[in-house]
Amino acid sequence: MFSGHSLIQKLRGRVRSAWLWPFQWRSGFVNGILLFSVDSQAFKRNDTLMRGGCCFQLELSMLMREVFEHLHQSSMREWSESTMMMDENAGKCDLDGSLVESTPESVQYWPYLSFEYFPKRQYHIHHEFKNPSGKQKTVENNFFKGLKWSPDGSCFLTSSENNSLHIFDLPSDAIEDCPEVDMSSCEDSFKSSLMVQEGEAVYDFCWFPVMAASDTSSCVFATSSRDHPVHVWDATTGKLRCTYRAYDQMDEITAAYSISFNPAGSKLFCGYNKTIRIFDTSRPGREFTQHSTLTSAKDGQTGIISCLAFNAVNGGLLAAGSYNRTTALYDENSLELLFVLHGQQGGVTQVMFSKDGNFLYSGARKDPEILCWDIRNTAGVLYRLPRVTADTNQRVAFDIEPFGRHLGTGGQDGLVHFYDLQTGDWVNSFQAALDTVNSFCFHPSLPLAASASGHRRFVVDTEPDSDDQGYTVLLKEEENCASVWRFPCTWVNSQEQSTTATHGDECDYTVTEALNDNTLT
Repeated sequence: MFSGHSLIQKLRGRVRSAWLWPFQWRSGFVNGILLFSVDSQAFKRNDTLMRGGCCFQLELSMLMREVFEHLHQSSMREWSESTMMMDENAGKCDLDGSLVESTPESVQYWPYLSFEYFPKRQYHIHHEFKNPSGKQKTVENNFFKGLKWSPDGSCFLTSSENNSLHIFDLPSDAIEDCPEVDMSSCEDSFKSSLMVQEGEAVYDFCWFPVMAASDTSSCVFATSSRDHPVHVWDATTGKLRCTYRAYDQMDEITAAYSISFNPAGSKLFCGYNKTIRIFDTSRPGREFTQHSTLTSAKDGQTGIISCLAFNAVNGGLLAAGSYNRTTALYDENSLELLFVLHGQQGGVTQVMFSKDGNFLYSGARKDPEILCWDIRNTAGVLYRLPRVTADTNQRVAFDIEPFGRHLGTGGQDGLVHFYDLQTGDWVNSFQAALDTVNSFCFHPSLPLAASASGHRRFVVDTEPDSDDQGYTVLLKEEENCASVWRFPCTWVNSQEQSTTATHGDECDYTVTEALNDNTLT
């Protein structure tokens, strides 16, 4: 650990860029991490020069005000603003080490992603799921079933066919513009930091909404699996924190098909067959409130409640999708049914509100379109976003980028498609895998996104009348992998000032080619 004075002397004129990460790494520090990227001639770490310069981690609670004042007044003003993710006042500390609260005049920098150019694959994970070890269940085709970033962006959580869930910590060099990963290498970019093994097939999983790595008590995620209660796991130790158990009329445990915490994290909502059960997160066990999705007149929403989503802007709204091809909106507090939306061709597998809370997006299995609804006027579908999912029962997850302007979704073609949500027009596509891209998720605060690929395969007897037991797989390629992508971006501050970052290779792929090209190269 460097003192403030010695740090200033050593860094004078050598700093290339700096970042403040607002969260704490699970193995990190108390109040945040200040990362410096400096000239490689300035320092040595363990007597070995780091490629492209050195990166130092400083505990903010140990730094004095003079350090940050000097950083703003010295020649270090030449830092790259395109990588500043911090409030100008959030980097200053009181003498006791506590951070000064931001002022209304402070400037916050956020990445505005560019979708006109292909993203770069920064990390790739494949081997760990192809050859599971340890306590993991061994299956022939261990494909991914989902991927979700943590709310603070410090890691992401995956679910796979062998009923295991893995946490991958985002490396500290993720802020740097690293070279594209070498796909010819069989080595994974990094290993999972934690693995949890469920007993049966995992139906759904979700993060605690106010999770922050700086508060280990909030580092939890929930899972629901067949014939099991809802489990809440510690994301730092992998131990079971608590369970929420629902019972049917025979007093037997019934599994939730979908789970979601409300935005405050005070309640856990679980979807069942024609029923939504609500648990108080402060009281684990079998105490819950039960609400039927059917009304007294036998109308309402029928079928299994397969997905849930809350409106974070217009508080009090809950969207629920059903395998009966309907999407319904409820009052969060009373579970009063507000209205039911029809239009999906298959069972609804995902619902998501827009960033402004005025629009609702829904996707379904064996349905080639994502539907957009204006919840202020639900007379009809506002527009439809096509994707290649007409022949699969698999959940294919989509996501909306932090600025709320674009939506990204995978599909059976191995492509990730982007749409402009203001117009509903297709913007661009890129090849993410040679297999079904079943999850695509944007990072909450960095110009990154993560994708997961894989597909359930069935063997078919090619010669049923022959004694030769020859089998073939319906899909040509198998790529059960997770990747982290880096997007070119413009860093925009709260006063709508921006500096432009460098761009990647421009592409000219058309929407017709993207949706009709079945030859994956």
